Amino acid sequence: MSSLHAEAGVGPRRRVPTQARSRRRVEAILDAAAAVVLEDGVEALSTRDIARVAGVPVASLYQYFADKEDVLLALVGRDMAEMDEQVLADLADLAERDHTVAGVVGTTMAAFVKVYDRRPAFVEVYLRGRTNAAIAQFGREHNARVARTLRAYAVDLGVLRPDLTDAMAELAVEVGDRVFQLAYEKRRGGDRALVAEGLAMVTAYLERYAA
Repeated sequence: MSSLHAEAGVGPRRRVPTQARSRRRVEAILDAAAAVVLEDGVEALSTRDIARVAGVPVASLYQYFADKEDVLLALVGRDMAEMDEQVLADLADLAERDHTVAGVVGTTMAAFVKVYDRRPAFVEVYLRGRTNAAIAQFGREHNARVARTLRAYAVDLGVLRPDLTDAMAELAVEVGDRVFQLAYEKRRGGDRALVAEGLAMVTAYLERYAA
C-alpha cells in the first residue's frame, strides 16, 4: 500500500533540517506552538511566544519558518503525517473478517480519532482553523491524496469495485472530514455519537460500490 503522505505540493515553505540537532529544534518549536495554541488559541499565536516557550531565540525560529503561518502549516503537516501512519498501521492489522466497506471505513475513521485524542492542538488548528486559507488548501490536498490511496487499497483488497472513481472516493473523504469538523466544533474531545453517525453515512454511501 502506497504512502498516504507523499508530497502534496502545498505546505510550509521552510528549510528542511538535515542534522539531528536542527530536527530536534524544529520539533521543539512545533511542540511549543501546540502548547501556545492550547493555552491561548490560534489567533493569539505569535512567533515571539512560540520562541519563548520553545526556549530558543526568535532569530532561530526564523531560520526554519518565515512566519507563524509557516509554523502552523508545519504543525498540521506533522500531525497529518502521524495520522497517515496510524491509518496505515491499523489497516495493516485489519483482520480478514473485517475486509469489508464497514471495516475499512471504521478502521480509518477510528485512526483519525486516535490522533485527534493525542494531538489536541491539531484539533484547534485544523478542525477549527479552516478560516486560514493555506490550512484549508493543505487539508483539501491531503484529503484528495488519502482518497486516492484508500480507494486503491480497497479495490486491491476486493472490498470496492473499480467503478468507484477517485472523485467519488474524495467525496467520501470530504464528507468524513466535515463530520469531524462538526463533531469537534464545540468540544475538544469530540462528539463520538456524531462521529458514529458520520461513519454510518460514509459507509452507506460506499456500500453502493461494494465488491
